[in-house]
Amino acid sequence: MNRRIAIVYNEPQASRYDTVGEQKAVLGVLDAVNAVHQALLGLGSQVHLVPLSPPYELIRKQIASLEADLAFNLFEGLPEQPETEALIPELLAESGIPYTGCPATAIDLALDKSRAKMTMQLAGIRTPAFQLLTPKTLSNFNLRYPCIVKPLREDASHGLSEESVVSDLAALARQVSRICRTYGKEALVEEFIPGRELNVTVLGNSVTTVLPISEIEYSLPQGIPEILTFAAKWEPESLYFKGTRVVCPARIQPGTQKLVAETAVRAFTRFGCRGYARVDMRLNAKGELNAIEVNPNPDISPGAGTTRQAEAAGMTYTEFIDRIVELGLSEHQP
Repeated sequence: MNRRIAIVYNEPQASRYDTVGEQKAVLGVLDAVNAVHQALLGLGSQVHLVPLSPPYELIRKQIASLEADLAFNLFEGLPEQPETEALIPELLAESGIPYTGCPATAIDLALDKSRAKMTMQLAGIRTPAFQLLTPKTLSNFNLRYPCIVKPLREDASHGLSEESVVSDLAALARQVSRICRTYGKEALVEEFIPGRELNVTVLGNSVTTVLPISEIEYSLPQGIPEILTFAAKWEPESLYFKGTRVVCPARIQPGTQKLVAETAVRAFTRFGCRGYARVDMRLNAKGELNAIEVNPNPDISPGAGTTRQAEAAGMTYTEFIDRIVELGLSEHQP
């Protein structure tokens, strides 16, 4: 169909990620842009690329002046301001332009890991116990070791390394200090759940479809934490990358499949997600399912987890992109 579609995305800029060796994740958006562009051309759409960069007023003018039947939203936030990922769906909604993916409210909620976890708790969704800490508030620590220390507002595994899992106060203090210094004023500290790591993508608006579940399997040397670090995602020569693989569909029992699917849909609905979102989970030693994060508008570049799940459901990449487009259009019909 000959639709006019604008692909809006953040133009990669120099940022703090350069200084900590994490620029690869920032550049990753271009892989999605190129792949989505080709898929949309294959569907017969007229495609216009709209790279966005500061200042804010320029972005507002670019969005307000869009002439498109749909904006395909691949925007991941301004440099060093991950919370601005919600900016584009907010501006698109103000302009009355249909767009793909989740609304600003869902993105804003999920980006604040503390508020996201409180939302899950209120919805009765099991999630690991957590605290927000700074170097000055370490004396308030009251969780059980081991714990994992994360940036409060980041995705793409920014800030996650072998040292992120801590088992004593000295290691906790080092990681909290590092995260606060590099990524923001507070660090999210949560009790670490060893066990099977699962994730699943939900597609839909008011009616949802759960794609085949993925499991992250690790083959790492003894003593190295089994977590999806930045290196595991972005550094092919690293020990973590070589020792991490994705199995989709996951080899899990039907009862666990049902629980994972139901939990994902509950989280998707409670967060107000639309279009597509991925939910990350872990099973503890008792077989209890813990939701870790909700990821609105996850990576959909070829080879990404969500794309792999779509393929396991029988969709080609072009069919998957077409489904996202149709969901965006149907969500914003008068």
